[in-house]
Amino acid sequence: MKVCIIGAGAVGGFIGTRLAAAGRAEVSALARGATLAALQQHGWRLQQGGALIQAPAHAAASAGELGVQDLVVIAVKGPALAEVARNVAPLLGPQTLVLPAMNGVPWWFGRGVSALGDAPLQSVDPGGVVAAALPFESVIGCVVHASTFSREPGWVQHKMGQGLIVGEPTGGRSARAQRVADLLAHAGFEVTHSADVRRDVWYKLWGNMTMNPVTAITGATADRVLADPLVRKFSTDTMLEASAIGALIGCPIEQTPADRHVITAGLGAFRTSMLQDVEAGRPIELDALVGAVRELGQRLGVATPNIDALFGLARLFGRMHGLYPEA
Repeated sequence: MKVCIIGAGAVGGFIGTRLAAAGRAEVSALARGATLAALQQHGWRLQQGGALIQAPAHAAASAGELGVQDLVVIAVKGPALAEVARNVAPLLGPQTLVLPAMNGVPWWFGRGVSALGDAPLQSVDPGGVVAAALPFESVIGCVVHASTFSREPGWVQHKMGQGLIVGEPTGGRSARAQRVADLLAHAGFEVTHSADVRRDVWYKLWGNMTMNPVTAITGATADRVLADPLVRKFSTDTMLEASAIGALIGCPIEQTPADRHVITAGLGAFRTSMLQDVEAGRPIELDALVGAVRELGQRLGVATPNIDALFGLARLFGRMHGLYPEA
């Protein structure tokens, strides 16, 4: 199987290295700048436990150099997705599958949900550019449950977790999704082939849509957020609004926010991905994590005062620090 990783950073490098080292796939990377140079010089590199996993990498700056793939894994940050859409065509053939290993609400999320209508989600796909370039019929949904970071360009450090959930966006299980699941399982990932991957996407989002921006704004680790009763209550109220939205789109949440806080507290004093982005001066993924939830609420007529406040504060913070585009 020919596999191309777009976005060979923390998540893409994790997946790419494991697949390349497992030997069942011909793995390439679409990269640029320092990451491209590092992959070309050193190959794939992943520090996991006490071991350094390495494998040769075929990396290129142009999709045309790589050609049609069987599987394209998209592991970029949300703000970079439009650029991917503009350049991905040479990788896609009639049978190519697209696996977006990304945070938050994906561009395909509202497709087939009658309550949301047919229009693309403007918060994550303005004008439907991404949906036009990455057909819904090619998508295999994916949820990543792993913590990784880039030690330097082209070199990934694994912290914890190696869970991947994959499944058909339309629901049910399929032979093609199982092939993807088997490939990833062979590479050592803990893979679940889900019959309702949309619900899995929403559940993960529900758990991190507050913690990410709150830590980004405040600079606090997750434990400090939960230890402050006022901030904890704000997070709880925001999650309740998101739960109400999920119930209307076939993604009910069976936990209470308090249940989820217990799980988060068990992870200790960790720095969320958005806080890490702020500290590194990278654009924040606010639209996929919060803006899209707000848009869904507007379409459904669900009042979201806490989500609105969170989005507004994080957006202003991002703009003041040059990490979110001006209007």
